[in-house]
Amino acid sequence: MIACANMAKIVIEIKKNSNENNSSVLRRFSRRIQESGIIRKVKNTRYSVRKESKLKMKKSALKRMARRKEIEKLRKLGKMK
Repeated sequence: MIACANMAKIVIEIKKNSNENNSSVLRRFSRRIQESGIIRKVKNTRYSVRKESKLKMKKSALKRMARRKEIEKLRKLGKMK
């Protein structure tokens, strides 16, 4: 018996028949997996990026502001073009 479960709790079970070889069982299992759409769901969420936290966004904004201020200061002093 081969079983598979993913994040959405879809369970796929395949039982081997007495006169069936391993490759045909594996073929049946992969066909069921493809029909269920599990692989498509996993591939869609594979590269998804989590949203940055508000604190991290604020910190990066403050760093950008400080960097811009420093560059402006250097430009006024003539050390940077």
